[in-house]
Amino acid sequence: MAALSAWFWNERFWLPHNVTWADLADPAPGVEYPKASHLLSALPLALGIFAVRILFERFIARPCAFLLHIHASSVHWRATPNPVLEKVFTSITKCPDWRHLDGLSKQLDWDVRKVQQWFRHRRNQDKPSVLTKFCESMWRSTFYLCIFTYGIRFLWQCPWMWDTHHCWYNYPYQVLTPGLYHYYVTELGFYWSLMFSQFTDIKRKDFPIMFIHHLATVSLISFSYANNMLRVGSLVMCVHDASDFILEAAKLANYAKYQRLCDFLFVLFAVVFFITRLVVYPLRLVNLWLTSTLYGYEPLWLSSTLYG
Repeated sequence: MAALSAWFWNERFWLPHNVTWADLADPAPGVEYPKASHLLSALPLALGIFAVRILFERFIARPCAFLLHIHASSVHWRATPNPVLEKVFTSITKCPDWRHLDGLSKQLDWDVRKVQQWFRHRRNQDKPSVLTKFCESMWRSTFYLCIFTYGIRFLWQCPWMWDTHHCWYNYPYQVLTPGLYHYYVTELGFYWSLMFSQFTDIKRKDFPIMFIHHLATVSLISFSYANNMLRVGSLVMCVHDASDFILEAAKLANYAKYQRLCDFLFVLFAVVFFITRLVVYPLRLVNLWLTSTLYGYEPLWLSSTLYG
């Protein structure tokens, strides 16, 4: 295990030339650098965020939904309890093909159309109500707006917000500030909480995709923290958060049936998404990484990407 850890955290891969992990482990008095152990604080924070979400949805989001006349819709047609079909639904497929339908029809002595109808009613039972989706979107919109506002206010005072070359000045000997630490750990805690909540929320079709997305996000935030790429990482997080709260706000307008507001917010989301993800991110941040050798930063992964 030690050999695997040593191979994974190879200094030639993660750090510039002539820099070791020991150099970062023993800073000067009054100076602190990021350490991988700091990331453990994100786990209890994630549980706290998850608890806050439950309280928020119950005592803030639900009353707001009721004011907008959004209520938990009841399922008009429930599937008749049937152990055979339930086993197929839960263990094999929720949308049987004609071969399965024909076999089940003969086994139960039912008409094929009746079997299809049973599966359709059973799928509708598992669909989340508009109230549930409204509460979830309101929580996400609120969090994304808060963390984006915090990120903008914090980065506004940072030189690397205006000149991205500051992301690599004196790297990796860049001091960890309280504001940067709180920004990173809060983002990490939120995405850990999303991974937890996926197992308690109503299962959706994109469950595997979103789980992989959250896992990749947690990994990227964690590794960028561990090797002190917090400056460029904070910019990436802020750029990605810029459009997320607008998308969730558009969903809220859609659930509340404010169609004009919904259309406006979706157009606004598309514009902000295009500017941040397809202009700012590649031209300001990705381009910065590709040209970072000009500023003395060239770990093995970057040099191998540039020079093959």
